[in-house]
Amino acid sequence: MVRAGDKMKIAQFQMHVYNEKEKNIAELKYYLEKIKDQDVDLVAIGEMFNCPYSNDNFPIYAEPEGGETWMACSNLAANYGIYLSAGSIPEIDAEGRLYNTAYVFDRAGKQIAKHRKIHLFDIDIKGKQSFKESDTLTPGEGCTVFDTEFGKIGVCICFDIRFPELFYQMTKQGVQIILIPAAFNTTTGPAHWELLFRCRAVDNQCYIAGTCEARDETASYKAWGHSLFVSPWGDIIQELDEKAGYMIHEVDFDYLKQIREELPVLSARKL
Repeated sequence: MVRAGDKMKIAQFQMHVYNEKEKNIAELKYYLEKIKDQDVDLVAIGEMFNCPYSNDNFPIYAEPEGGETWMACSNLAANYGIYLSAGSIPEIDAEGRLYNTAYVFDRAGKQIAKHRKIHLFDIDIKGKQSFKESDTLTPGEGCTVFDTEFGKIGVCICFDIRFPELFYQMTKQGVQIILIPAAFNTTTGPAHWELLFRCRAVDNQCYIAGTCEARDETASYKAWGHSLFVSPWGDIIQELDEKAGYMIHEVDFDYLKQIREELPVLSARKL
C-alpha cells in the first residue's frame, strides 16, 4: 500500500538485440551490474529482447514458459532483489502456438504476471513498411495487472498501446504505473511514439514507461529506440535517443494523487 511520501525507482534498459540469445541475456546482466548500487525497485526492458525482430526468428527463438530465458530472468530478479519486467520474448505453448509474451518477476524471482500481446502488429504502409505478426504469432487476451508493495502496476506490449479501452480496464483495476515493452519502427516511431504514450498517460492519469530496443541500422527491422518515461500530466520526463543506454526515475505517488484530485477525470467517467 502506497503511503504519503512513498517513491519507487524504475530503471529502463534500452539494449541492443544480438543474434545470440545468450549474448542478450548477458547484456541484461551487464546493465543490472551498472545500476546495482542505485536502489532501483523495478527494471523494465524492451519487446523481443532476446530475439531479432522478424517472423522468421520467432519460431527459432521461441521457448516454453520456464525455458532458458525465463530461468535467467527469474534468477537475475532474485540475485539483484528487483522486480523485473522482462520485456517480451517469443513463447511456444504445448500445442505449438507462438505468442509475444511479457513475464514479470518479483524480488524473489517468482513469476507474478504474464501478458501475451493482444493486438498483433500487422502493418502495410505503401513504400515504407510491411510486417505481419499474425503470420506467426497468436494473440493473447485480457489485461494484465500485478501487485507490489507500492501498489498495482499494469503491463502490455507495443501495439496494445493503440487501444485505449485496454488501458481503461487496467486503470479500473487500480494501476498507477503502466509498463510497455515496445519495438516501434522508424515509420511509426516519429509519427506516433510520443503522441500515444502521452495520450495514454493523460487518459489514465498514470505514469507510463515505454521501453524499446536500441536501433540497429543493419537489421531488417529497424527499431525506433527513444525509450521514454511519461508523467500523469502527460509530460515526457525523459526520452533516450536511438542508441543503447538506460535511465532511472522516481515515481512520485503524491504527485499522481494530486493530479487525479485536481482534474478528476477517472472519477467523472460515465462510460
